Amino acid sequence: MSTTTTSATMQVSAGILIVGLGGNNGVTLLAGQIANRLNLSWETSTCGRISANWYGCLTQIPPRGIHGRGVGFQGRIPGLASANEAVVGGWDIRPTPLGQALYDCRVLEPDLVRQVREEMDKVEIMEGVWDPSFIGESQHDTATHVVSGEDNASTRTRVERIRSDIRKWREKNNVNGHVTVIWSASVERPSEADYASTDDLLNAIYDDGNKDDISPSMCYAAAAALEGCSFVNGGSQNTLSSAMNGLFDENYRKADAPPACPLSKFAPYSSDMAYCLGTDYKAGQTKFKTAAVEYLRALGLAPRVIASSNHLGNNDMLNLTTKKTLNAKMRVKSDIFGPWEEKDLDHKVCVMYTEFIGDEKRDFVEYTSLGFLGSPHTMVTYTRCMDSILCVPLMVDAAIWCDYFVNHKVSKGDAARATAYLFKVPEGEAKGVDPGFFHQMSELEKVLEKTSGIELTVSKKRKIDEVDSESDIIAMGVKKGIISEDQAAALRGLK
Repeated sequence: MSTTTTSATMQVSAGILIVGLGGNNGVTLLAGQIANRLNLSWETSTCGRISANWYGCLTQIPPRGIHGRGVGFQGRIPGLASANEAVVGGWDIRPTPLGQALYDCRVLEPDLVRQVREEMDKVEIMEGVWDPSFIGESQHDTATHVVSGEDNASTRTRVERIRSDIRKWREKNNVNGHVTVIWSASVERPSEADYASTDDLLNAIYDDGNKDDISPSMCYAAAAALEGCSFVNGGSQNTLSSAMNGLFDENYRKADAPPACPLSKFAPYSSDMAYCLGTDYKAGQTKFKTAAVEYLRALGLAPRVIASSNHLGNNDMLNLTTKKTLNAKMRVKSDIFGPWEEKDLDHKVCVMYTEFIGDEKRDFVEYTSLGFLGSPHTMVTYTRCMDSILCVPLMVDAAIWCDYFVNHKVSKGDAARATAYLFKVPEGEAKGVDPGFFHQMSELEKVLEKTSGIELTVSKKRKIDEVDSESDIIAMGVKKGIISEDQAAALRGLK
């Protein structure tokens, strides 16, 4: 539900606060949520008339198939929130109304944009915290909607301003569920600030005379933790240090911290469970790479060269034309196969800004491996898709999983491992997990089985029993239109 239309009596299951709400990802997510909530349909240039759906969002689509591993979890896992009922808000350093921003980005069909534009233009955009040294020069001229004055005097005042924004937003919109803060703003250059402990991090934030290299994303992450919100680092920068991860440990954020603890300086603070997840969404090219190399390894081949390029012309790629921010992106893109320790693998990545292409990411990847007796095996993939169409489902799923895991008291480690499939470089207790996409999906299912008590991976014997059972055969006949409901009832009566 949009920020401006939330009923004062509605029980809201989850809150989604986006840093960079006016960016392509933010406006696409909000437009999609409005379209689904209002059950809109629209004309397209390629597929005729389309109705709103949550395709790509594993938490929002029902399972398909009879083999135990469906492709969706809605209706399969009790207690999984509906994104239709969430509240979406956030910050941006640009004042452009969100409906106008959606129109400008040219991601969605014009007929859909026309239907949601007016409602989106009414949604409040909170002023963003920013530091020009952390993002590319291409972003500076339009950064006119920023926190200023006393609220921008120090790192402490910036963090307190974000905390105040979160509290006011929650109250204004009657958000009763868990809130997840998602970094979807421009990629920052790497921060040079390094802290040995969470105490050191908080002391640095609190010290108004401190000149440490603390980034805006670190301010948002710290504020989220202090307000009991989860934080998801959808960018490539090094926001999630061990010191920052420690701030999300409920054992650290215990109520009534002693005066000697730096945490007490930020009272009142929340001791509610929250997660710190990231880094950098594994949305398109990289996600398929992990599945493709997993496939090659499963064949017993020895991957030797992965040469990939992608080009697009959205604002995120424009920001990466600055070397200081490009370094952060290349760090995560080159690290994705690290845990496999494929020492002879030569992985090369090239990214290019091409303004004419807009948000439509186009990527080309060539995989060369050694097969039997050292014979080369080469395959090529080519993909075209709007970048935001790939990223938004991951943003939705991250927030819904955080809400579900908090409600079910899932540990930090389990939550990190379960959501590792969402990120190029899983952080915290998910560091070093198998990078293979299907291995990571298995980790998610393991955690959900433990949490829900529902068997998601069906045993071979159980599959045979289910296929052989008379009731399942009859139900399958109805589903496939072979027999009618009346005929099914008659057959069941013969037993």
